[in-house]
Amino acid sequence: MRKYVIFHFLLFIVIAVFSKNPWPFLLLTIAQIVYVPVALRFIMKRGDWFSKYYFHVAIPAYASVAMILIFSPEWAALPALIYFAFTTIIALYGLSRFLRRGFTNIEEFSIDLGLMYIALGGGWYFAYVADIDTGFTPLLTWLTGIHFHYSAFLLPIFIGFLGRLHKPRSFSFYSILLLAAPMVVAIGITFSRWIELFSVLLYIVGLAGMIVIAWRTDYPKRTQKWLVVTSFTSLGLTIMFSLFYVLGNGFGLTSITIEFMLRFHGVLNCVIFALFGIVGWLLSVPSPTFRQPNFPVSRIKGKQRVEQLGASGKYRGLVDDMKLYEVSKVSPRIMDFYENTIDYQLFATVHWKRWFLPFAFIYSFMSRKTEQINLPIHRREVEMTGDIITLSPNSDGRHAVRAWIRKVDNTYAFIALYSHHRASTGKEFMNIALPLPFSTMTGVLELHEIGDALQLTSRRTDTASDAGIYLTSKFGKYFRLPLEENFVVREAEDGSMTAKHEMWIFSIPFLTIEYRIHKA
Repeated sequence: MRKYVIFHFLLFIVIAVFSKNPWPFLLLTIAQIVYVPVALRFIMKRGDWFSKYYFHVAIPAYASVAMILIFSPEWAALPALIYFAFTTIIALYGLSRFLRRGFTNIEEFSIDLGLMYIALGGGWYFAYVADIDTGFTPLLTWLTGIHFHYSAFLLPIFIGFLGRLHKPRSFSFYSILLLAAPMVVAIGITFSRWIELFSVLLYIVGLAGMIVIAWRTDYPKRTQKWLVVTSFTSLGLTIMFSLFYVLGNGFGLTSITIEFMLRFHGVLNCVIFALFGIVGWLLSVPSPTFRQPNFPVSRIKGKQRVEQLGASGKYRGLVDDMKLYEVSKVSPRIMDFYENTIDYQLFATVHWKRWFLPFAFIYSFMSRKTEQINLPIHRREVEMTGDIITLSPNSDGRHAVRAWIRKVDNTYAFIALYSHHRASTGKEFMNIALPLPFSTMTGVLELHEIGDALQLTSRRTDTASDAGIYLTSKFGKYFRLPLEENFVVREAEDGSMTAKHEMWIFSIPFLTIEYRIHKA
């Protein structure tokens, strides 16, 4: 690593000595020649596809940047295009990392998004060199390229490394603000000074929180702490001058000029934020805390014909023995429902949240064809009828699988394939697969006692839990979806039962189903 870093610094020095451009252009050059390759080296894993082909795509890209700065050829658009292509490959690497994992571990998502943002930096750099009319002055086009190399590439990566070391509850909130801010800035510059002001406020709040987290983090080395904390703190200082600039440029309240911003804001970000951050993380790159799940998933995908899945008769319930889940205090009637499901009638009332109704209406056209998660739009109570089917041997690949078929007015509403698995921790999980076109959605649920009621939830009680909602496709086996679900089943005084099924997307509630359950 040390030789790699020294080489890139020497390459930058050579370019700086022989460059024919004014010194401010080197603010972007040092990011392209030093900060980007070193940050990539921090992230790359030996054996992944990007590290395998890295030098094949990186060497032409860095050589192209050097050629433009040293020789300023008339055909500079071609080498700029090569660099843009390189940043696009970096973005695809970030996307591939994300697709293997999904919406989990915000610190890794931050790194992935930084890798994807860099393609925008490469695009704006190409637009500047090729003299493409972007609707902005050439200076603003160039500055936008810088923006996507520093605050949209380096900052998310530094945030991700910090989260690997220390991730308090507030970390996700501040991270989301800072990850959204680069695009809000771009939108604000294009359309509205008010949006631009809002984007700067996002940065201020997000950075204030991240600086506090950086101070409270334990680092492997004391020197690393001061370098990393100084890096984040310097960015907090420069963003205040960004606020003064926006207030002056957009509202006439201050007199900060673009020339001052270039010298103060640009140099401070380049030297203190970026250099201190790179050197700080170079002392010790934190390892990811994310661990790939390893539970069994169904092999069944696509729309299913019930008659081809198997036959009814062997299984009476969703579970053979509820004692498997260690919920002995749960009401015997609830236990019996799960062990002898076919003996009960279900009546459901579906409540789509008002904000989600347009999406539910559009989705209904698809669900009627796939006959999966095919729920009514109205709020009238409906009876859900159906059966429990034993799957054909070896068709699913999991243990003791049975399909619970539910219909509404003789139309399939759910085809859910029930199984269970035991994690390495010894905890038992309910493992429910819903076949979808070209994929399978799997809900892994924890079971808990709430008095004599039963809770089934995809929300994790600890970081080692398998609980969650996942999508399995050709792009990845354990892509965690931004969905959560929670069931609570209770026994009423008359011996009947009620159940409440709630779902969230990005932690926003969008669906509630209320059930009445009676012995047939």
